[in-house]
Amino acid sequence: MSKNSTLNTRNLVITRLFLDFFKSEKFSGFLLIGCTAVSLLLANSSWGEAYAHFWHHPFAGLTVELWINDGLMAVFFLLVGLEIEREIYIGELSTFRHAVLPIVAAVGGMVVPAGIHLFLNNGTPTASGAGIPMATDIAFALGILSLAGKAVPPAIKVFLTALAIIDDLGAILVIALFYTEQLSFLYLSIALLTFALLFFIGKKGITKSWIYAVGGMVLWYCMFRSGVHATISGVLLAFAIPFGKGGDQSLSARLQHFLHPVVAYFIVPVFALANTGIVLSSEIVHTLGSLNSLGILMGLTLGKPIGILLFSALAVQLKTASLPTGVAWKHILAAGMLAGIGFTMSIFITILAFPDPLTIVSSKVAILVASLLSAFIGLFTFGFIGSKSIQ
Repeated sequence: MSKNSTLNTRNLVITRLFLDFFKSEKFSGFLLIGCTAVSLLLANSSWGEAYAHFWHHPFAGLTVELWINDGLMAVFFLLVGLEIEREIYIGELSTFRHAVLPIVAAVGGMVVPAGIHLFLNNGTPTASGAGIPMATDIAFALGILSLAGKAVPPAIKVFLTALAIIDDLGAILVIALFYTEQLSFLYLSIALLTFALLFFIGKKGITKSWIYAVGGMVLWYCMFRSGVHATISGVLLAFAIPFGKGGDQSLSARLQHFLHPVVAYFIVPVFALANTGIVLSSEIVHTLGSLNSLGILMGLTLGKPIGILLFSALAVQLKTASLPTGVAWKHILAAGMLAGIGFTMSIFITILAFPDPLTIVSSKVAILVASLLSAFIGLFTFGFIGSKSIQ
């Protein structure tokens, strides 16, 4: 096979994987909105008490909610890890020239929102919520982006996807470093040894899926008992699974194709149902004026687009990066606004950040409001850009 033929085949695989990912995340975004609406309606109906009780019902040693947040979300993080791995090997992060802009933009989109929250909450018990506005929800953001239609340059879809994936990596590091409970070094050591063994097996090219399934369960259990959040096991397992050449028949690619619908159509919607059943009251609405809620609101709606735009502009000005073909600064700003849709990852970090139920609920309300505002403003901006380009 010629070199050009090999490159064309590789590009075709990348394109198909990206299109499959975009389509699944797009539909998942709409499903996520629907599940959130259903959850809010049920929580504030006459069935509200029974609805809340269901998620807190004990099952096999944990509550249903904990099985979702610690168990199912580990599978979500496994898919995130596989996506990060793919981007590093053959995607937007595989070459320095392509990787610089989304990486720098993602850093700006994490640092500035966290800085805004810390500035408002420094020295208070809610300072631990600084990680909440750092995250971007890929499913929700791409779902809203799809509504903008032809106003969105193809390169912006790739840019926002890469940015959100890097965001997820940042969120994973934040969870591992700052939201870890008291450590059990015994279980953590066993977990790391399990990962090292799986990584070694993967490097040897062994692709027996049952080995990684069994090893992944051992890794999850030990990580769960170690005090480090159990979902980190999903990311570690992803990097242990052999990527190979990234073709459709590689274990990594086959697992991605299998997990996309499971995560998009089941795990993320169930997470939304379990974690957005908020009983809305005048007391909760008033908490939107608290420093913590303001930090989340301002961090997501203002910090995200400002950080992404400023850091991107700095990278271009220093000539370490360049704007993709067909992309203007107005597109970067609009994409930055959509990046303010935190939702899944922001809610997940909220659960880890605060022990107080009232603070958790008020934070979730702030996340929902900020995500909706970011969605509407970002969509309106893309629509305005589209109408201007037609004239």
